[in-house]
Formats: sequence, C-alpha cells, structure tokens
Amino acid sequence: MEDTMIIVNPEDNVAVVLRDIKKGETCRSGEITLKAMDDIPFGHKIALFAIKEGQNVIKYGSPIGHTTTAVEKGRHVHVHNVKTNLAESGEYAFRSTKEYVWKQQKDMFMGYRRKDGRVGVRNDIWIVPTVGCVNKTAERLAKEAEKMGIPVLPITHPYGCSQMGEDQTMTQKSLAALIKHPNAGGVLVLSLGCENNNLNVFQPFLEAYDSERIRFMITQEETDELAAGLALLKELALLTENDKREEIPLRELIIGFKCGGSDAFSGITANPLCGRLTDLHTAAGGRAILTEVPEMFGAEDSLFARCESKEVFEQATAMINEFKNYYVSHNQVVYENPSPGNKAGGITTLEEKSLGCIQKGGQAAVTDILGYAKPAKKAGLSLLTGPGNDMVSCTNLAASGAHIILFTTGRGTPFGTVVPTLKISSNSALAGHKANWIDFNAGMILEGRSFDEAAKALMDLLKETASGKPAKNEENGYREIAIFKDGVTL
Repeated sequence: MEDTMIIVNPEDNVAVVLRDIKKGETCRSGEITLKAMDDIPFGHKIALFAIKEGQNVIKYGSPIGHTTTAVEKGRHVHVHNVKTNLAESGEYAFRSTKEYVWKQQKDMFMGYRRKDGRVGVRNDIWIVPTVGCVNKTAERLAKEAEKMGIPVLPITHPYGCSQMGEDQTMTQKSLAALIKHPNAGGVLVLSLGCENNNLNVFQPFLEAYDSERIRFMITQEETDELAAGLALLKELALLTENDKREEIPLRELIIGFKCGGSDAFSGITANPLCGRLTDLHTAAGGRAILTEVPEMFGAEDSLFARCESKEVFEQATAMINEFKNYYVSHNQVVYENPSPGNKAGGITTLEEKSLGCIQKGGQAAVTDILGYAKPAKKAGLSLLTGPGNDMVSCTNLAASGAHIILFTTGRGTPFGTVVPTLKISSNSALAGHKANWIDFNAGMILEGRSFDEAAKALMDLLKETASGKPAKNEENGYREIAIFKDGVTL
C-alpha cells in the first residue's frame, strides 16, 4: 500500500499528507498508520500524536509554533490551532565550531573569461537606464536592435530621480553592480540628463570599469537618440561576436538561492535538494548566496551555529536585528510573514517557512555577510541582506554576482531576473502543469528517487545552464529587476 503522508524528521509530532485526505481515511507512512479526524488538504499537516494545548508542534525536528487548543491524533494542524512562538526581538550567543573545509574539484563548465579575471555564463548586451524616464527609449532601442539581428535586454526600473540619501545610494549601488555583471558582454548606460542620478553623479559608483564594454549616452544631448543608441549597440555587438567560451573551473561559479510560491513540500524536496548542491559546491571552493532575511527569522540559531568566526556571527546577528528594526520602524509585525498562498499550501507559521527556507543553504559554513550590491568574494555560504520579495531578492542576488539563481517553488511563478533563473518545483503536479515555467522537478524525490540521484541530475543541469543552455525564464523573455526602496519620494 502506498504512503499517503511523509514524516520529515523522526522527532516530529506531525506529518505532511501527500494528497487530499478525507475524514475517516487511513493515512500511512511506512509502518505508521493513523485515521484522519478531519479533511486534510494536500501538503498540510496531520497530528501523529495527541498534542496538548500550549505544546510545541515539531517539524524538521524543531518547533514551528505551539497549539492554541488541544489537538487529537489524526487532526488537521494548521493556522486554526497553531500560533508562532516568535517574539519581536531576541538575544543570540556565539557557539559555532564550524570551519570552512575546501576540497579539490575537477568539474568544469564553458564560460567567458573577462579582462578583470571574472567569469560570465552569458554574453548578453544590456541597456541599463540611470532613471525610469528613459525606460521606453531603452525598450524602443532593444526592438530596433532586434530587427537588425542584435539581441538586447533593456533592464528597466522606475527609479533614479526624486530619491534622497541612502534610498538613492541603494539604487546607484545596485545599478552599478548590474552594469558590471560579468554575464553582460556589453552594456549601454542610458541617461536622460537632468535626473538626480545623472552620469556625473552616477559614474563614480562604477569605480574601475571596462570602457570598451560599457558605453554611455545622454538622451537630452542627442538630436536623434535612437540613431545614436543603435550605433553604440552595433559597436558592442561587434565586440561580443568575437568572444568565445572556454573551460572554467566550476568553483568559480556563483550560485544564488531563492524560494517563492512555496508549499509544504518546498522544505521537504526542493530546498533540501538545493542544500545538497550548496554543500557539494562550497566544499569544492565555490560560492553560494542565501538571501530573504525575513525568512531566516525563526531559524537564526541554525544559521548562526554555522558561522565560521565570531566576526561573521556578529555581522549575521546585526543583519537579522537590523531587518527586524526595519519592520518595527514601519509599525509592522515582525513575524506575520507567510503569504495567503503559503498558508493555502500548508505552511502555518514563519518558523515552519524559515526552517524549510534555509535548507537551501545545506550545512555549509557561513563565511560572509553581504550588504546590498556587495560582491560575494569568499568561498562558502554568504548571507545577503534583503527582503523575501521575489523580484527584489533575485535582483539583490544578481547584484552580488550570482551567475545563476536556483529558485524553488511549490505553487509556480514565471518570474526570472537578468541572470538565468532555474525554477525547481517541489512536486510533480506543478512540473507537469507548468512545464513552460519549470526547469527541474524535485518532486521525483516523493516518487522514490534518492536525494543523491536528484542532486546529480540538478548539478548536471546547472553545468549545462552555465555553459549556455537557456533557462525557461530566458526562453520566455521573463527577465526583470526590482530595486529595494526605503525612503521618501520627492
């Protein structure tokens, strides 16, 4: 008889059902059976034992909240009878003994070696506006270039003017990091001319850059900005035509991790699978980046225990507390995070979501803490500040140098950012239903495939993508950015 529920950790007092369960139906996981006392939707939790009022609900071997009423064995366990254990603030102590251990890796991929020694996995031509006022000009230039056989990506955004202080600096740092991203073989920086973020103000944020591959145009100074822009794009295209892929050690690849539209299986299949990849990659000297700070709330201790030094630990706790203060300063509740879609998919509390979310980081040592647009330079796992919002966090990952993003999802999303954004489904139903969105099906793990087998298949896809195979978001033309904003608009 097939299993109809899965027990994630032997210490758990709840299981996750693998399909819709009707009241009175017998649920099975191996030798364990119980009768459902409620109708329980696919992906939701069922009580394995009687749980007293106020007792912790255990999943992933850790508390995900406490019951608000006594729960009988076989009952549906969700938002109607569970509440978070989390508070607005917390204190942390450094207890880590984790050390980063590097192992030789021989895997290679085919990438582009840039003049400064960095590596790109794409050789795109991008148009990056300094201000949203020239977004449509960027889009028109891209369309005209396409007619000439030159594929161009306009990276539009609504910012660059009427911003002040750190809010404007955030935009400038993010745009500068994207302009210098090694996945771009050439970039046209498009300015209006009178914006706050005009070229005189903006160019210092680029610091040293390849003037052959990064060109500038101020549209107010051109009689025909389309003709002038196309001429610059043609020059960039001639340069990129001569670029060739070469063998690059896989450890030079920077991988970003993100989850969006999560369900109860995200933390059981897709996220732990990514964790296997993180462990393999960082152990070989590779760099991985984990972001979505609000989705670390409730799972901080697990991450902090892996900080390689007290200095990194202190930076990590500062990052967590600063983001909590950001919520509090806007009179928002720190721990009311799971979205309606998350809850419909079976996620009850932020602890549950966070414990599942951070599994993308595997067991890798945390070696660095990154601010916005700070490049990931250290081998191991870096934690990047930023919100959980899909568009903002993927933009942050790209700005910190991620060549490819592994994006896990249980409910599906078409979104992709300017770098290849591989969608990994947590269940086979989604992979079948949205095959035009999904690049890899981690649902195979629920169907008997081992994590090792699935990790090898995902690693093969990662290398193929790094070597030029388009991700679904690239095939569909779904490539967008969203810059984090925290300030007034003039």
